[in-house]
Amino acid sequence: MDNNNNQYFQKKLNKNKNVVLVGGCFDLLHYGHISFLKNAKKLGDHLIVLLESDENVKRLKGEGRPFHTQAQRKEMLEMLSVVDEVIPLPPISGNDKYLRIVNEIHPSIIAMTDGERILKHRIKQAKLVGAEPVIIPKIHTPSTSQLAKLLNLE
Repeated sequence: MDNNNNQYFQKKLNKNKNVVLVGGCFDLLHYGHISFLKNAKKLGDHLIVLLESDENVKRLKGEGRPFHTQAQRKEMLEMLSVVDEVIPLPPISGNDKYLRIVNEIHPSIIAMTDGERILKHRIKQAKLVGAEPVIIPKIHTPSTSQLAKLLNLE
């Protein structure tokens, strides 16, 4: 992040906003995403979404993904009333750069979904930046990957 973004986040902190941070791919928005974001927003005053790059989505989810570009996914998320801000991430291959970005945002809370494959790692990261990790229960609804298979996209 450049210095202007850092100053922007510092201004938010000075206003004593309770910043909640979440991250993800959000490729095919579905009810599980909406429920998660709605519950994350209830935890604070300002909900920020860190949005994975197209390169990272491809690496995490496989060839043919993402279905929507990062710019399209950002626009869709910004249309949701519970989302206050979307920050598109650059391609990141290591934890250090991600941790630096999160540290610059300085969230009060980092929300994550129960059952995430890297849940323990995310909890540890939250504590490293002084944020409270909050686990939001996963609801039983088809995932993006399941929906893609049902729609014969994968």
